[in-house]
This record gives sequence, C-alpha cells and structure tokens, in this order.
Amino acid sequence: MPLRRGRIGRPGLLGAMARTAVVAGTATATSNAINNRAARRSAEHQAYADQQQAYTQQAPAQQPAYAPPPTPPTAEPEDMVGKLKQLSELHSAGALSDAEFAAAKAQLLG
Repeated sequence: MPLRRGRIGRPGLLGAMARTAVVAGTATATSNAINNRAARRSAEHQAYADQQQAYTQQAPAQQPAYAPPPTPPTAEPEDMVGKLKQLSELHSAGALSDAEFAAAKAQLLG
C-alpha cells in the first residue's frame, strides 16, 4: 500500500483556522463596503436636500414680478363717443396737435 500524506476528510486545525480567517475577512470587507456605500448615499441625499432648501428660499426673490392685468374700461360706450367727439373738436380747433390727439385717443380706446 502506498503511503499517504495529509489528512482526508475534515481539515485539520490549521485548515479550519485558515478557512475561518478567509470567511471573517470577506465578511469584514463586505460589511465595510456596505457601510461606505450607505454613508456616501446619505451624504448625497443630505446635499440634495440642502440644495433644494436653498433653492426654495431663493425662488421667491428670483421670480419676475408680473404687471397686473389691465382693467377693462369702465366708461359707458356712449360716454366714450362723447369724449371722442370732444377730443375731435379740440383737435379741429387747434388746441391739440396731431400727436397729442393720437395719444389721447389711444389712451381713451385702450
């Protein structure tokens, strides 16, 4: 019979220790990677939340101010006709120049 060296079956003490060290090292490396990733994600989420908060605080100051819509003319149509006739009379009498007449008419109409 040939002479066999080494154990067959379960590993010896040194083999069990080596296996335990490998498993423990792998577990530690995996745990560290997971913790690092969670910390990085948490920092990214916090930075995003800070950025959104800063934007919402600045947003009202950055929004342009819009002019209110023009109010509809409150004058009666008959009253407007009377005012146009009055402007026309002043223009034909020479009290209003062409430019003044055009500006007053534009203001009255619209």
